[in-house]
Amino acid sequence: MIDLSIIIVSWNTKEYLRPCIESIFQMEARISAELIIVDNGSQDGSGSEVKKAFPTLCLIENKRNMGFARAANQGLKKSSGRYILLLNPDTQVKKRTLEQVVSFMDFHPDAGVAGAQLLNRDGSKQNSIANFPSLATELFNKSLLRMLFPKKFPGKERNYPEPIEVDSVIGACMIVRRKAMEQVGCLDEDYFLFFEETDWCYRMKKVGWKVYHVPQAEIYHYQGKSAEIEKEKARVEYYRSRYHFFNKNRSGFQWFILLTALMTKLSFQLIYFTLVCFFTLFGIKKLRKKLFLYAYLMGWHLRGCPEGMGLKEIK
Repeated sequence: MIDLSIIIVSWNTKEYLRPCIESIFQMEARISAELIIVDNGSQDGSGSEVKKAFPTLCLIENKRNMGFARAANQGLKKSSGRYILLLNPDTQVKKRTLEQVVSFMDFHPDAGVAGAQLLNRDGSKQNSIANFPSLATELFNKSLLRMLFPKKFPGKERNYPEPIEVDSVIGACMIVRRKAMEQVGCLDEDYFLFFEETDWCYRMKKVGWKVYHVPQAEIYHYQGKSAEIEKEKARVEYYRSRYHFFNKNRSGFQWFILLTALMTKLSFQLIYFTLVCFFTLFGIKKLRKKLFLYAYLMGWHLRGCPEGMGLKEIK
């Protein structure tokens, strides 16, 4: 059995995908690895670029955007490594990162999942740790929570000299033990985009596996480039995934409080940006875009949260 199966799900990220793959090939690692690319119905020629530049790679081409979880599961079912690494296409791997995460998992048999430290282009840290969603995390500012309660809400504001146990990690670069995956199953395909990795970590911790953040393993992450293509629709998927996590893992009362609070917050945001745009004669593009975003999200809620207004294609 090989050491590591690397799965990259790509959707319209052609300009990032090739540098990502090349960074993997340039790694200095004493591990065996396979690379599986799942092109999720891209319209920018991503699949053709991979076939042209890397003809020997395993490439799965979907005719439409099937959502991250479903596409990643296609790769998981084809994988054969002792460990599986889910890697975003808008990343570049440092030379020793993959060896570091594999070594960490080898020396920590209690670890079901581990995540790397994500970096901006300039080398500054991105938040790479996620708490399990709660009313506190979803209704209050996460940066403020991390500042006020750093032990309960760990994040990029602190330096960690050693790996730490966490609730969940950001899925841009996360390594999963095959034994843990076989115990809890693949990703939940009811998540189209966002929170699928958080739900996976939640399920693994429920059966006794631990989740770690490994700060010494670093990768560059150009953060959410796929989602930026259709920002309003991507935001709908973010809200939908939050509701699904609460509906699945929290009480019905907490789900209702979340829905009510988020709709109330959206109402205030919509009123505020309507007034600001009115008094600026709708002359500031950034404010108009904010107004359109909140109006779109409110409209989605008022229509009963239909799938057709998000990224998921309706047959």
